[in-house]
Amino acid sequence: MRSPAVATVVVSASLLVLGAVPGGGRPLPARMADTGGGTQLITAVAARADSTTGTLTWWDLRNEQWVRAGSAKARFGANGLVEGASRKQGTSTTPTGLYHLPYAFGIKGAPGGTTYKYRPVREGSWWCQDNASRSYNRWSEPRAGDCRAAESEHLITYEKQYAHAMVIGFNYTEPVRGRGAGIFLHVHGRGATAGCVSVPADAMRRILRWARPDDHPHIAIGTTSGRTAITRY
Repeated sequence: MRSPAVATVVVSASLLVLGAVPGGGRPLPARMADTGGGTQLITAVAARADSTTGTLTWWDLRNEQWVRAGSAKARFGANGLVEGASRKQGTSTTPTGLYHLPYAFGIKGAPGGTTYKYRPVREGSWWCQDNASRSYNRWSEPRAGDCRAAESEHLITYEKQYAHAMVIGFNYTEPVRGRGAGIFLHVHGRGATAGCVSVPADAMRRILRWARPDDHPHIAIGTTSGRTAITRY
């Protein structure tokens, strides 16, 4: 029979592995309204809607329990977070919600062990953010004739941020003009983002090695409570 002290340590360790909240709470994904239907999930959580920093955690569903696979400090938009359905382009806000992850990309080659679809960034690689273009919120290579350079991102110029990245499926399947384009999970820059979610370079590489397309990973972005609480998604 374990001593009370040993038993306490074992229970605490179990909670840590599962990512549970101290006091017997369930892991965050188990408290969410939806996790996307797959067996992998990324959660990006800020304390408040006006926060520019928070925590990103990636999870695996094993034997019907969500287990934390890793975590890292995250950065959000310079103007905080806002409900994805009401977001406006150019506001430097990160959209909250639950989104699929269409594919990964990068200026550098895919980290060893990556199985996710990975698109290399070349000199002619652009992300079109021009609301008047038929290529709005899409990779454009070469840049489409109706997509103005001034209204788009020349991906190769973001050498640090886009060394490795994943497309976040915000406003992606059926793009709504003016809602926003080019929302990614990428490597930290100097500070807060223009609306993306960023993590340290090592964490981004770990996520790419972890993500498995057959497990249909999604990303949920939100706050700890309030109207944009991550548990609502």
